[in-house]
Amino acid sequence: MDIKSEKTRARLQAKQRRTEVHSSRVGPELIKHFPANQFRDAIIGGFWPLSGEIDILPLLNACYDAGHDLCLPCTPRVGNPLTFRDWTPSDTLKKGAFNTREPHPNKAEIYPNLVLMPLLAFTESGERLGYGGGFYDRTLDALRERGEVFACGVAYAGQKAASLPTDAHDERLDGILTETGFRNFT
Repeated sequence: MDIKSEKTRARLQAKQRRTEVHSSRVGPELIKHFPANQFRDAIIGGFWPLSGEIDILPLLNACYDAGHDLCLPCTPRVGNPLTFRDWTPSDTLKKGAFNTREPHPNKAEIYPNLVLMPLLAFTESGERLGYGGGFYDRTLDALRERGEVFACGVAYAGQKAASLPTDAHDERLDGILTETGFRNFT
């Protein structure tokens, strides 16, 4: 089986697993496990959770209240990295590609040094399985060329997989935050 087929099969399994572990009540648990001291001065790139994803909005609100600058991704044309734009919890968002919500184009572009990212599955060694568009891989590659950035997956603990199909362009996670804890892979 080729890598593309392996990833397609793994995505189907991961989506099913995420459906099984989904809970709308665990988002606030992320706040308890977020390593605030490690990321005291971080500019945080978050994401607006899609249906089925863990709700990171309570965490983003807590980070905003703690004085962090926040930004959300804007989905570009296929083949390009995401653009992060300034965001505060009171901002009105516009509908983006793939049913996302994103800041309006008039908001300032921001370069986060902590990227909280959605995923379908992760491993103990920091491998990440995304949705297949490669947006976060290209984004992390571009951000890492600019400087240091910490890539932190945010997911349900039950999304952990024993192994995942990966290839050379797949960017690894530096850490994972779940409703049960935080793990630093670096």
